[in-house]
Amino acid sequence: MDLHQLFVFTKVVEHKSFSKAAEDIFLSQSTVSSHIKALERTLNMRLFDRVGREIILTPYGSRLYQWALKLLFLKDEAMLDLKEGMNELKGMIRVAASSVPGQFILPKMIKDFRDQYANVVFQIEQSSSKVVIDKVLNGTVDVGLLGGKFENDKLCYSRLFKEKLVLITSNQTKIKGPVTIQELVKYPFIMRKSGSGTHAMVEKLLKKKKISKEQMNIIAYTESGQTLIQFVMADIGIAIISEIAAKEYAKKQLLKMHEIDGFDDERYFYLVYNKYKTLSLLSRLFIENVK
Repeated sequence: MDLHQLFVFTKVVEHKSFSKAAEDIFLSQSTVSSHIKALERTLNMRLFDRVGREIILTPYGSRLYQWALKLLFLKDEAMLDLKEGMNELKGMIRVAASSVPGQFILPKMIKDFRDQYANVVFQIEQSSSKVVIDKVLNGTVDVGLLGGKFENDKLCYSRLFKEKLVLITSNQTKIKGPVTIQELVKYPFIMRKSGSGTHAMVEKLLKKKKISKEQMNIIAYTESGQTLIQFVMADIGIAIISEIAAKEYAKKQLLKMHEIDGFDDERYFYLVYNKYKTLSLLSRLFIENVK
């Protein structure tokens, strides 16, 4: 059984498409199709059913996929054990990250890892913490980085470090900190969308202080932390964000950062992966490197 054919097969399974698999691994679609047909001839069984434009994994294909992952992983382990140049390990690691880890933590992780494994390619998706977890659970990414924990028996977490939230305002705003959450009610407020770790912490703070969201002067919700910061810098409203993100802009005097009186809650950033997903050797090395 040809290992390269198995590798191509796993990519078709993961992308659910011959054309997308071909694009991912830099082959022509006809070459990918030839590899799959050759594999089917070798095994004397159909691996995919072609239903219109869609391809559906057969029961044989589904069982082969699990074996293919194990065989490819074993091949990578053998290469590492034989010490035939660890820098020659090649492959892609798929990462989903929420806004703060994606912008301020992940770049250094990738740099440190690529200093050891120069031929690794990263595919990075940035979204809310909830979407990150969904991607980890359904196996479309290898690892996730986020600012909160979602309990699920399938998930393994590694704690990275902790931080707190702060208030940010434009340079034109006359607020002087530290401020209380009650003082903020009268100001236009920019809020992260539900599903982000920051949104969950702000809601927890409001509940603790017995302030409803209806009492807040919320003028906009945004999925993007970067968009939120731009709104604040443009003096459209104020916001509560991660201290690590706020510091970068405050140092450059692009906005003002204030402590929130009575808000001492801290949160952790985590690396998370699905313990039931068979990870490549590179993904496992990345997880160990982060730890």
